[in-house]
Amino acid sequence: MRQTLVALIVLIVSIFPQFSSADVLDDLFKTVTKNPAESSLDDKTVVSGLREALSTGTATAVQLVSRENGYFGNEAIKILLPDKIQAAAEVLRKAGFGKDVDAFVLAMNRAAEKAAPKAKPVFLDAIRGMTFQDAKKILAGGDTAATDYFQEKTSDRLTAAFKPVVSQCMNDVGAARAYKTMTEKYLSLIPFGGMESMDLDHYVTGKALDGLFHMVGEEEKKIRTNPAARTTELLKKVFAK
Repeated sequence: MRQTLVALIVLIVSIFPQFSSADVLDDLFKTVTKNPAESSLDDKTVVSGLREALSTGTATAVQLVSRENGYFGNEAIKILLPDKIQAAAEVLRKAGFGKDVDAFVLAMNRAAEKAAPKAKPVFLDAIRGMTFQDAKKILAGGDTAATDYFQEKTSDRLTAAFKPVVSQCMNDVGAARAYKTMTEKYLSLIPFGGMESMDLDHYVTGKALDGLFHMVGEEEKKIRTNPAARTTELLKKVFAK
């Protein structure tokens, strides 16, 4: 049991290295690695500590994507034009309306950044509901097992929480207006062409969630597979065992 708990602590630090110096993880590590007879914490208390670590880590991840350019400035998760309107956008760029296309892309990303804070309470609920069996499954899983756990447990609720905010933000940041401007200018160039209609709120919501999970997954994979990424004494000590 102690080996499992140690590995779980390492996994939490692996996904969220910025939390590795926190006293709670240091205390947990000391507790589960010493003689069982000397341990003052039971398994339930230790798992509660792991949940606390995850709570702080997910809050940090949400904060990263919520800030200005959290999506727009990160090429890995930047929300690009929907495939359905790529051809129309190319026509607009060639006709000198590239600024209108760029304004629309920026507005979509700004909407995602404004909606991202809605993820925090949903993640917290998933963490509170995590059982020790869930934790063991994550430990035994692949490079993104923890990320997959969050995706499975939270995707539906995150979609429901994000979409209304995205819809409002799309209006607030001018995305809907930018899309309308693009459509009008495209029709002025190709009167009988038209731009395919689509649910922009649904598109941006989906891409925003994809980006959020991507950020968590990349950190998890990096620390699991790259020894050079184990930059803390805790990681080096435990992985050396």
